[in-house]
Amino acid sequence: MKVVIGLGNPGKEYELTRHNVGFLILDALALRHNVSFTTKRSLEAEVAEIITDGQKRLLLVKPQTFMNASGRTFSQICSKYPVLPEDFLIVYDDADLPFGDLRLKQGGGSAGHRGMQSILTNMPKGTIISRLRIGIGRPPYSDMALDEFVLGRWSKQEETALQELTPKAIELIEKILSQEAV
Repeated sequence: MKVVIGLGNPGKEYELTRHNVGFLILDALALRHNVSFTTKRSLEAEVAEIITDGQKRLLLVKPQTFMNASGRTFSQICSKYPVLPEDFLIVYDDADLPFGDLRLKQGGGSAGHRGMQSILTNMPKGTIISRLRIGIGRPPYSDMALDEFVLGRWSKQEETALQELTPKAIELIEKILSQEAV
């Protein structure tokens, strides 16, 4: 089994924000495979399961703990399912990348991303976990706080660009997951 965790914040008020790009990508991936998310209270998450042609299971997970506590869902998945850290792919926003950049990374730190830090805190030191970082860029004004920017809604230009970015991210996720290890 492989697990893709998309990071974001629960609730309608955060739905269309830059910080929720992980949720957005997983929603599109679920739609592509014609599966729906259901709430799993024991995981503190919404989950959807995809069974591939080769009978491989892929679990899509959207933690409902708020970004800073995403590690709780990670730990609960590790307790409930027979998975190892190398079975995971974490998808999240990265303000240090230009808007639209997709970067696959194996291991490393959180680079200040609190959702990723929460997950890393719940793993043994030195554990390597795969992640797909999606560039959201930096605030357009130097006096705008980063948290205000990431929790802000997409601009019209970004919304238009997301229509091209989302399929590219899904294609990359599927390519990664089709390999032997994530």
